[in-house]
Amino acid sequence: MRHRNRTKKLGRTRSHRRATLRNLSMALVQHKQIKTTLVKAKVARSLIEKMITAAKQDTVAARRHAFKWLQNHQLVKKLFEEIAPTFADRNGGYTRVIKLGRRQGDGAELAILQLVGFEPVVVEKTGEKKKKKAAPEKKAAAAEEATEEKVEEKAEEVKEKAAQKKPKKEAKPKEEKEKKPAAKEEKHKEKAKAAPKKAEHHEKAEPKKKSEKPKSAEHKKEK
Repeated sequence: MRHRNRTKKLGRTRSHRRATLRNLSMALVQHKQIKTTLVKAKVARSLIEKMITAAKQDTVAARRHAFKWLQNHQLVKKLFEEIAPTFADRNGGYTRVIKLGRRQGDGAELAILQLVGFEPVVVEKTGEKKKKKAAPEKKAAAAEEATEEKVEEKAEEVKEKAAQKKPKKEAKPKEEKEKKPAAKEEKHKEKAKAAPKKAEHHEKAEPKKKSEKPKSAEHKKEK
């Protein structure tokens, strides 16, 4: 029976549990907000609030005690010079736990653990993410506009080329039509010149035929 045993073991050994809570504390001091399970957030909250209370007394012993847990001089400096002064007039309640519902898969309850008074930092980060998400949409819109402009330019180029080609096509038939009547006139002239020659040839040939016919008749009578 676990009567009066307040330690949450988190399904870990002592060393593993200490390492997990140390990492959560370091992340909270550095980023001002972390996302984890609800049980871990509640356990880490008690530890980080005790550290902030100790950091209000800016002494060498308090700094050494904080360094013993955080094991990072930069985080200790941030805790004593940035976080603790903001809670100088506040007695406890330095953190906030926001429930997020259950996680898909194992169904564990998720939560956000954040420092009170540092919400604007989180809002700015979310705003930057929204801007980054909106940037691809702007790029896509700009790309669509560019493609539309290119299509319009190509259509105009095609129209210009067609307009330039049309006069040439119209000029060629005119030249051909002018050439065709000239050729027809030449043929008519040639035919006209050839017609009198044929007539003369027929006139010359007809008397010969008339003279030949009587001869044949005379020869028949003589016979």
